[in-house]
Amino acid sequence: MENQDEIERLERKTGFDAVKEQATWAGLKEGMRVADIGCGSGRTSSFLKRLTGPDGEVVGVDFSEERLKYARETYGVEGLNFAQKDIYEPLEELGKFDFIWVRFLLEYHREKQYQLVQSFSELLNAGGILCLIDLDHNSLNHYGLTPRLEKAISGGMLSLAEHADFDPYAGRRLYSHMYDLQLNDIDVKVGTHHLIFGEINEVDHYNWFKKISVGMSNTPYKFEDFPGGFKEFEKECKDFISDPRRFTYTPLISCRGVKLT
Repeated sequence: MENQDEIERLERKTGFDAVKEQATWAGLKEGMRVADIGCGSGRTSSFLKRLTGPDGEVVGVDFSEERLKYARETYGVEGLNFAQKDIYEPLEELGKFDFIWVRFLLEYHREKQYQLVQSFSELLNAGGILCLIDLDHNSLNHYGLTPRLEKAISGGMLSLAEHADFDPYAGRRLYSHMYDLQLNDIDVKVGTHHLIFGEINEVDHYNWFKKISVGMSNTPYKFEDFPGGFKEFEKECKDFISDPRRFTYTPLISCRGVKLT
C-alpha cells in the first residue's frame, strides 16, 4: 500500500469513536505514555493523544517519511511526536511505554510477526499493556461476486501473501503471539471492521475500491479471465462495490495483554 493515495485512504477510514472504543477496552488511560506503531498519516495518533489527556504522551512510529511529514504538519501538538523508524531495527531509543498500540500493521509482515511483537513488548514498562488489532480473512468475505472476480481476488490475496509478505489472516494469530510471550491478563474481542450491505457511503466506497485496486495492481497475479487485463478487473470490482445487492464484511480481532516485569 505504498501509494500516493494511501495517506488519503488512511485519513478517510479512521474514526475517533472506533479508536476510543478499542483503546479503552484494551486499558488505555489518561496520563499514559503511548507508542502508535505503524502510525501512518498520524490521525490515529492524534486520537490516542486526546484519550491520554494533557498529561499523556504519544509517539507515532512509521517508516514512511512522506506520511510522517504529513502527520507532523497536520497533527503535531505538544505531547504528540513522530519518529521515523525501521521496525526491524532496535527501537530502544524510543524509551519505555505504558501502552503500545499496533493496529492494521502485522498484516503487512506475515513472516516475522512474532519477532516484531516480541520487539514491541520489550518497550513496555512493568504493568504496561500491548494492544494488537488486525483483520482476519482480509478482503475475502463477499457475496455477489462473479466467479471470475472471486477467483481473481482470492488469487490476488494468495499472490500478495507469497510475494509481498501480506497476511490476510493476521487477526487469528494475535492471541498466540501474546500467549507465547507469556503476557498476563490476555483478553480477546471479535467484531466486524467492515459490514456493508445496501447503498454504500462515499467513504466506504473509496476505501474498498482503493484497497482492492491498489493492492491487486501490485501483485504478479495474471488476470487471465479478464480479456482487458487489470483495467477490466478494476471496473468489475467497482461495479460490485457499487451494487446495493452485494454483501461484504471483514472480521476484526482485538487482543490485549499485560507485561508484569
